[in-house]
This record gives sequence, C-alpha cells and structure tokens, in this order.
Amino acid sequence: QLQLVESGGGLVQPGGSLRLSCAASKFRLGDYNIGWFRQAPGKEREGLGCNSDYEARTDYADSVKGRFTIYRDNAKNTVYLELNSLKHEDTGVYYCAARPRSMGCVLSWGDFPSWGQGTQVTVSS
Repeated sequence: QLQLVESGGGLVQPGGSLRLSCAASKFRLGDYNIGWFRQAPGKEREGLGCNSDYEARTDYADSVKGRFTIYRDNAKNTVYLELNSLKHEDTGVYYCAARPRSMGCVLSWGDFPSWGQGTQVTVSS
C-alpha cells in the first residue's frame, strides 16, 4: 500500500510563498509520477502539475505556471511543491498523488490511484 503524507501548509499573506512536502513510503518514488492537486471550498479538485522523474519533465496547469514549481529528492523519497506569488484564489486543500511512471503524466485527478491526506493552504491578509 503506497503511503503519501503532505505537510507544510499554513496561513500566508497574498504575495507570499510556501513549500509543501509530499513524503512517500512503502514504495520507491522514482517508479512513480507525482501529481499535485488542490481543492477549494465548493470547487472540483484541480490538477496543478505532474512530475515525471523517468521522463525528466514536469507539466503545469496554466493557472500556476510560472508561480509554482514541483521538484523531487529521490534520496529522501520526497516531492516538493513550491508556491510563490500566492493569491487569495490559491486557498484550498493541497494533495499529492502517485501514478505508476509507465502510465505517463496527466493532470486529471481521476487517473491517480494513490493519494495523501492533504494539507490546508490559506492565503489571506
């Protein structure tokens, strides 16, 4: 059973930054593509980006391109989501999810079988 645990969420002012972590256990991170998603209150879960170490690529949603960065440290079995220039509309619960690397990288949440529990990010002054 894959396990993913997110951390690093919190309250931040508009224009601020945060770094979220997604720690993986019981599987080798390099064998999986990792996606980051968020869900705002009353809205559908949104794909933010997908990182494939195998393909050496990261895809981002247009809404976060240039502001958010996904990178991984396979030695620590951890993937990070760096959030910069945060806006009120970035508020939500942030999730990481894993998908076998053979299946490619996508931004649709329904295509990821393994999920973490989420971490809350609130952007407010």
